[in-house]
Amino acid sequence: MRPLSTHVIRELQGLLILLLTLFGLLLITFALSAFSPVDRVLQIVGDHASQSTYEQVRHQLGLDQPLPVQFWHYLVNLAHGDLGTASATGQPVLQDLLAAFPATLELATLALIAGAVLGVIAGVLCARFAGSPWDLAVRTVTLLGNSVPIFWLGLLMLALFYAKLQWSAGPGRLDDIYQFTVEPKTGFALIDTWLSGDREAFKNAISHLVLPVALLSYYSLASITRLTRSACLSEMNKEYILLARAKGAGEMTILLRHVLPNIRGTLLTVIALAYTSMLEGAVLTETVFSWPGIGRYLTTALFAGDTTAIMGGTLLIGASFVLINHLTDFLVRLTDPRVR
Repeated sequence: MRPLSTHVIRELQGLLILLLTLFGLLLITFALSAFSPVDRVLQIVGDHASQSTYEQVRHQLGLDQPLPVQFWHYLVNLAHGDLGTASATGQPVLQDLLAAFPATLELATLALIAGAVLGVIAGVLCARFAGSPWDLAVRTVTLLGNSVPIFWLGLLMLALFYAKLQWSAGPGRLDDIYQFTVEPKTGFALIDTWLSGDREAFKNAISHLVLPVALLSYYSLASITRLTRSACLSEMNKEYILLARAKGAGEMTILLRHVLPNIRGTLLTVIALAYTSMLEGAVLTETVFSWPGIGRYLTTALFAGDTTAIMGGTLLIGASFVLINHLTDFLVRLTDPRVR
């Protein structure tokens, strides 16, 4: 029997780490729910329910059993797609999350594309003209992107571009006139409005996306630009760059043909971190722009003290974070022979 190759062993180790990470996420999420000061039973029966009603509902929820038994039931229910029922909406949490997650995914993905493209280009140009007025101006703008509170900038953008200049649509994903006429087939506003055949609704969806996408992409652009510049400058001090210069290669040629391919692993990691940050950190953006995504759903659940909904939303974001990070590691190993 042939022994397993080193590559297969590493892949199995990576899969085991992924499973253990997800299990740890489930355990932490359950612990936060179990030790929460919010009484889930009171949320259901109300403050004026009798003691017998309270005990009956507590027994139905399984909260009178030991914690290990509760955790096992939680895992079994999760395996069957049961995340419980949200007290705020009266619907299954999984159904609420499936309805809200596409809105966050659409917003974060479009913002990532814009932020990554502009951030890499700006970072490369800053490295090419390091110390120039262009470099200083871009670094100042990116520093503001990491310093200004996102909710304040979002409110300022709404006040200026929507209320004052009327250059873009306001909060929400669609105007009321299209909200109930477009069938939500996929949950993505751009795709649904395009499939509906109503081009005005499609343009309206784009108009509503402009401000929140610009806001989120600005914050991702800030970190991507700064780290791309640092990675390029660090790479340009190495010996093979000196050799390329000695052969007469221009600076932009060196950056595009030699530096960028060698920092692609760093770029993939930076972009993935920006993506996960937008998925988990879009709470304030979605609240400011009344965007019906996971962030706004969690905010509503927090104010309502809905522990079940909070646990489900936290689990979804945490699982997305873990899966995106492991997918990024796989892509880095696939595209960079040095890592392999």
